[in-house]
Amino acid sequence: MCYSAYIEGDYRKYVKQFGARLDLAEFERLYRERLRGGKLKVPKAVDDAFGQPGTSGEQAIKALIDEFNAQQATKLEQEVFAQRERLAKADRALETKATKAAAESKRIASDKISAALRRLEDITRSTPKDRDSRIFPGYYAPVMVMEDGQPVIKPMRYQCRIAGKPANYDVKFSGTYNARRDSLGGFWKPLFGRTHGILLVNVFFENVKRHKMEGRELRPGEQEENVVIEFNPNPTHQMHVACLWSKWTNGTEELLSFAAITDEPPAEVLAAGHDRCIVPIQPNYVEAWLNPSLDDLEAQQAILEDRDRPYYEHKLAA
Repeated sequence: MCYSAYIEGDYRKYVKQFGARLDLAEFERLYRERLRGGKLKVPKAVDDAFGQPGTSGEQAIKALIDEFNAQQATKLEQEVFAQRERLAKADRALETKATKAAAESKRIASDKISAALRRLEDITRSTPKDRDSRIFPGYYAPVMVMEDGQPVIKPMRYQCRIAGKPANYDVKFSGTYNARRDSLGGFWKPLFGRTHGILLVNVFFENVKRHKMEGRELRPGEQEENVVIEFNPNPTHQMHVACLWSKWTNGTEELLSFAAITDEPPAEVLAAGHDRCIVPIQPNYVEAWLNPSLDDLEAQQAILEDRDRPYYEHKLAA
């Protein structure tokens, strides 16, 4: 399972590389919903791509982002104030008597102050950091699809809810941010050969067990320990990850969402302790992948088979 990834958050890269069009209406809908209080997670890199708008539509989106950031800054400043009061109260209590409750309160307040200050710094920071482009399941990312014969960039949630399924589908099937290649004709049949997408990925991360990463069995009495591994393609390049996507609606709500296709891992990923790997396709297959035919699913499988095959160097994530 692709647990997390550094993606290309700047839609202009898609525009430049593929001549893609930005679906401004969908991006505006996303940002309006977030501003209204929707718990939508959008990477900073995606927000920052609208930092220098060139059209009136982009300017409208930037205004929504600025308004949201202002709201968040106010909430975070209030959080810092409240936690500093809590911290001071805990310090006073500890001066009188060292108790576990006061020490725990101090720890929690300190952690919350640090987290809030970091988020405040992120809002105003203009220098990019790697974490700005990182997505996890439930986050939104720009995905390229084909619409009326033209590549189009749409914001989609990284966890796919297939059209026609109930809203609680996400809870019942929490792993639907990845689509296993051996399930494309089963679970994913409603989308395979119909709605394909491309996500540009630089690096991906996987959860693995430490003993598997170290190529050994658990020692007597040893508990399993989870670690996060960062995989980097060598040679370094942006990977065109094959995706499936769906447009879900219940008549009043609407959701665009996607899943990255995964397959059996190459030897170096397996040796690092993980049994799945995303499928980056060759750049020359992008157009064919985005224009699938139900009459020739074998051609789509051939694209997935003749994939981009870099060597994945790995290390423990920081």
